[in-house]
This record gives sequence, C-alpha cells and structure tokens, in this order.
Amino acid sequence: MITVPKLMNDQEIQITPNRPEPIELIQEPDKVIKKSDHVIAAKSLLKGTNLLVADRYSTGMAILAELKKQVFRGKKKSDFTAYRDSRSRFYRASNHLLVPIKGNKISLKKAPEPGWLEKLYPDKDDFHLTFPQFQGLNSSWQWYLNGIKYPGLKEKIHPYYGTYFPTRFDHLQLFDNWLKKYSRPKTSAIDIGTGCGVLAFQMLNHGFETIYTSDINPNALISVAEHARTHDLENRIHLMLSDLFETHTQKSDLVVFNPPWLPAEKDIEGLDNAIYYEPGLFDRFFEQAGDYMNEMGRLVLLFSNLAESAGLSDLHPVKKELTEQQRFKKIRLLKRKVKQSSKKTKRRDHRKNEFVELWELEKIF
Repeated sequence: MITVPKLMNDQEIQITPNRPEPIELIQEPDKVIKKSDHVIAAKSLLKGTNLLVADRYSTGMAILAELKKQVFRGKKKSDFTAYRDSRSRFYRASNHLLVPIKGNKISLKKAPEPGWLEKLYPDKDDFHLTFPQFQGLNSSWQWYLNGIKYPGLKEKIHPYYGTYFPTRFDHLQLFDNWLKKYSRPKTSAIDIGTGCGVLAFQMLNHGFETIYTSDINPNALISVAEHARTHDLENRIHLMLSDLFETHTQKSDLVVFNPPWLPAEKDIEGLDNAIYYEPGLFDRFFEQAGDYMNEMGRLVLLFSNLAESAGLSDLHPVKKELTEQQRFKKIRLLKRKVKQSSKKTKRRDHRKNEFVELWELEKIF
C-alpha cells in the first residue's frame, strides 16, 4: 500500500499499485538449463507448455532468442499488421517461460536485481514470474533509477513501475512550443490519462496554477505523486483515479488529452490501454469534455497519423468528431514530422510517413 496525496476529495489515501501477479502452478513445470535443447524448448513454449529456467539468467535469454527466430523468421517489419500479429504470438509463447523468485531476488545465476521485487512484493517470499514479466521489471527499474529528460522540463521524470511514459518526444516538443505561445487564462487545467505526468508538469512549467491529473491506472498516480513530492509541487497537483472524467467535478481553462494512437483489434489491458484505443473511447471523451471547460476554455488533443500511415485505419477520430458532431470547432491544427531515428535503431518503415498533431478546439455553445 502506498500513500498518495490529494487523491479524490483532496484526501490522502493508500492505494495498491498494479504488479505482475505471481504465477499459480497446478503442477511443477519441466526445467530448462544451459545444456537443454533450446530449439525444442522454444517449440514447447509455442505449444503453450510451461518451462522453468533452473540454472542461470542467460539460459532464459538464449531460449527467448531462439523463440524469436522461430516466430519472426521471414516476417517483414514493413508489414505492420503481420508484424504485430507475430509480436502477439511471441508474447503469448514467451510468457510460458518462468523464473523462480526467492527472498525478493530472482533465484538464477548472474541475474539482475531490480528493486521492484522488494517494493512490489513485500508480502511474498517464494513465487514464480514469467521471464518477460521479470524483464519488464528490470527494464522499468533502469528507467526509474536513471529518469528521463523531457522537452520543457528542467528535472527528469522517474516513472514508477507500470506507468506509461513516452519514449518519443516529437508530440511533447509540439505541445511545449504551443504552450510558449498560449496567452489565455491559466488558473487551472485538466490532464486526462496523465501517465507519468509529463504534460501536467509541462503546463506547470508554463505558468498554470493548478493541474487536475487523472488516470485509470493507480501506478500513474503514484508516479506523479512521487515527482510532485520531490519537487515541492504537491499543492499544485490534484490526483484522481478516474476513467476519463468519471471523478472530475471542476471546470478548467484547458483540457489536455494525449490518447492512444492505434485502434485495438482485441480486448486490451494494462499498458496496452495507453497504446491502443478501444471502440467508443473518443465518443465518450468528446461527449463529456465540454462539461469540464470554462466558457473561454480550450481543448487540446495530441495525436498522430500512425494508424493511417501504417494502413491500420482510415478513420481519424478527431476529424470524425468535427465532421459529424457540432460540439467543438477547430481553432488550429499544428503538425510536426516525426524525427527519424538513427541508423542504429532502424525505425521501422511504417513510421517513415508519420507526423504528430496538436488539435486545439473550442467548445460550441
């Protein structure tokens, strides 16, 4: 349990962070070691058979490398849909590879030791996680320790485990540039789906007095609260556990929403909620947003043409709203070409025509 200030009605309460749940084993799985046949092991994972890494961390890495070869062999990264299907297949199979946890440490030779095991599992001793879950914990721990420097912010943000945080900054730079020219009232703003809080802290940096941040993920609130505490911003940040505007009661000068950019093809949960949007999300958002804007207020959405450029959808939810409804009108649309990655990272072909968008809208009264 973690104490979060100003969460719902300005009261301090304790919330339980989301964490990878320990695997409940019906029977002891077969064990794999360095000398095991990794090709056979990968095929077993694809069939849905649980395997337990029993000697060293590198064994698990080697088996996953073989699994990746079997799943992605012959697949072209430029085919976004096929490649995403392969990633889903790899994800499902890889989560049948298990690791043992004992005393808040992974019980394998030469394994990393992410501090999340101690923070998230004080009530557990011996249990199992999937190998990808442990990899996620370790990767998240490195981001948490090192922090991320975002456009327009002097201090790094250290995202808490399970919190969405941007790793590409084009839309954040676009928003920061827009904020520099924003000259309307700055008494308060609402940040819907705050994630690690980068938009909220950008707005505070540009003179907004109070930000109401909300997210459906409790880990996001913990993340924002930690940063606010560290940088003496607690009195200017109000946190709410909320699905869109569910627990909001106030009107504000600015409502900001950085929604998922890709349509979901199946049920989603966890961090996928920050990447893929389910049917009806934008309808719900636009139906509610106007009720929380002051008469002089503005609505800003940060979006991307990624779904269109990748051939996943020809439907643009913001354009659809403006065309079919009479709730908002466009004040301006800003675009920024997505900066290409270095040759070392080799950004996939489906992103080569991507640009990010900032939609500034006004409510129609």
